[in-house]
Order: sequence, then C-alpha cells, then structure tokens
Amino acid sequence: MTKIIAIDYGIKRVGIAISDESRKLAFGLDTISSSKIIEFLTQIVKKEHIDVFVIGKPLQRDNTPSKIEKLIIQFIKKLKIIFPKIIIERYDERFTSIIAKKTIIDSGINKKKRRNKNLVDKISATLILQSFLENK
Repeated sequence: MTKIIAIDYGIKRVGIAISDESRKLAFGLDTISSSKIIEFLTQIVKKEHIDVFVIGKPLQRDNTPSKIEKLIIQFIKKLKIIFPKIIIERYDERFTSIIAKKTIIDSGINKKKRRNKNLVDKISATLILQSFLENK
C-alpha cells in the first residue's frame, strides 16, 4: 500500500509527517528548512510509496486565508510540476500549532526543548495528518 505525507508549510520551516501503510496512524517525520523542502520530498518519494500530499490550509477564525496562503499556493504549483502523479489535498490546520504546543507541555518535555520550533512544526504536521486520516 501507499503512504501519505503531510506538510505544515512555513516561511522558514516545514513540518513533515508520514502515515503508516494502512493509513491509520500519523508519525512526525522531520522539520526541514523551507529552502530544502523539495529536495527532501524528492528523497522521501524515492524511498516510500507516496501517492498523496496533504498540505495544511491556514485559515483565520473568520474562514479567510492567512497571509502565508499565497506562498503555499506557489509551493503547490511547484509540487504539481515536480510530482505530477501525486495527489495534493488541503486540510484545515487552524489551531494545530496551539494544540502542538499544549501536547509538548503535557508530555513533560523541559522548558528549553519546548521552545524548539522545529518540534512544534513536526507535531503540527502530525496533527494535520492524523486529523485528515480520521476524517477521510
């Protein structure tokens, strides 16, 4: 079976999560510099059987797109050219960063590690993917 990759796209960093082959569980994979995300995805696609990218859709509380949406649209256009056979889905990512931060606090991780934004991005991608899998 194939796996799904979730992408929590940010200006500086991109959180990445991957599903298991049964598409029931999401696992945090990594946080990558935005400038290196295409290279990273190319390597993952070569190693794993990926047929869907789920990309977070950052909406405001009033359902209007957030400021980063224009950059995400440009990123999606690149993905469609580089990976034409991979389906791209969007998924509402509202509050995932807040939930990720709360999850980190609840896990007992010390204060210094909680400030690690890479961890927040990776957990956010995992939350996006797990929610996508549960609602599909």
